[in-house]
Amino acid sequence: MTSGNSSSTTPATAASTTAAPAADTGRRDFIKKGAAAATFFSTLGHSGVWAAGSDAPEKAEVKIGFIPLTDCASVVMAAELGIDKKYGVKIVPSKEASWPGVRDKLVNGELDFAHVLYGLIYGVQMGIGGPKKDMAVLMNLNRNGQAITLSKKLADKGAVDGASLAKLMASEKREYTFAQTFPTGTHAMWLYYWMAAHGINPMQDAKVITVPPPQMVANMRVGNMDGYCVGEPWNHRAIIDGIGITATTTQDIWKDHPEKVLGTTAEFVNKYPNTARAVTAAILEAGKWIDGGLSNKNKMAETIAQRAYVNTSVDAINQRILGRYQNGLGKTWDDPNFMKFYDNGAATFPYLSDGMWFLTQHKRWGLLKSHPDYLAVAKAVNRIDIYKQAATASKTPLPASEMRSSKFVDGVVWDGKDPAKYADSFKVKA
Repeated sequence: MTSGNSSSTTPATAASTTAAPAADTGRRDFIKKGAAAATFFSTLGHSGVWAAGSDAPEKAEVKIGFIPLTDCASVVMAAELGIDKKYGVKIVPSKEASWPGVRDKLVNGELDFAHVLYGLIYGVQMGIGGPKKDMAVLMNLNRNGQAITLSKKLADKGAVDGASLAKLMASEKREYTFAQTFPTGTHAMWLYYWMAAHGINPMQDAKVITVPPPQMVANMRVGNMDGYCVGEPWNHRAIIDGIGITATTTQDIWKDHPEKVLGTTAEFVNKYPNTARAVTAAILEAGKWIDGGLSNKNKMAETIAQRAYVNTSVDAINQRILGRYQNGLGKTWDDPNFMKFYDNGAATFPYLSDGMWFLTQHKRWGLLKSHPDYLAVAKAVNRIDIYKQAATASKTPLPASEMRSSKFVDGVVWDGKDPAKYADSFKVKA
């Protein structure tokens, strides 16, 4: 059991002041282009009133599943602050126990939407993460802010980052166990990419297990794993409890990476498009509110720390959402690339290239046996049409392009232009 007010979930079986970062040229260009795009969109007659029939949500109340993680915050705050009512819908957050549970409830309709792993939605779409069903990503809920934790026992032997972990694993042979949260999910992909970038093949050189996020700390405490990748606050919690250290943040693997999304089924969006738009707009506005200042972030931390949501102490949440990091070994730093929930719309846009990237990694690690039509799948899943309507309603800037370019920790650039070549290019793969 973790100390303080932290989650008391039992172990699962193996299955300093931070200045606000200055706006860079890219950010200014994004906002400028986004404003122009929003103006253009409004000229098409979509200025917040949808003329083709009533724009009222078809469902007055929706259930949105979430896992106890810091990045559920915009969903929770949309409900807690009453922003949902502004858009004519009531959001009922539903606390869930595991990602497979979220998947099953989305697929069978018990949940209308979910705060969910990007790669989980794509896995279900492709039939590799459970039952095959057409799915939808309506928006990114956040970017950045996850981490990889190594046990204090490994750190005591010198394994404190990727290079030293690889050195220890090569010199001290045994079975090393690492945990992620869902086989096709974001944390699995961050963990695998990071290990591979340091010459460790996660499929051959280690045992990888799946553990629900709130159970990571308890499992590490009893020695079930050597390391894990998970969202906050469960990395900082390991430091508070003295059982783990932060080896890397996920923003150091891929700066400004997408993380959780607002996911649902394609069937739901087609049946209730106004509801999908209203809920997306409400959560966009909640994300804008969270990113709006220190007092908002602190109020958010106090709210989601409660038993009904993340169920931990506020101090496990409120440092890293401000970019105040420590690694558990005495190092502290201010990270400008901390978790963002809005970032002037840059954090929330569901880029096609982001969705495609997860497919490339699913192919890399043998989850997909052949190359899909990467772009076609992304266009089907990422409902940019709904997002644009919600962006107009919430006055959220739009980017100039539905694709973007990113450089990873190993220096490799991903731009979505040749996904099959990219997927096949890695030396370390399944």
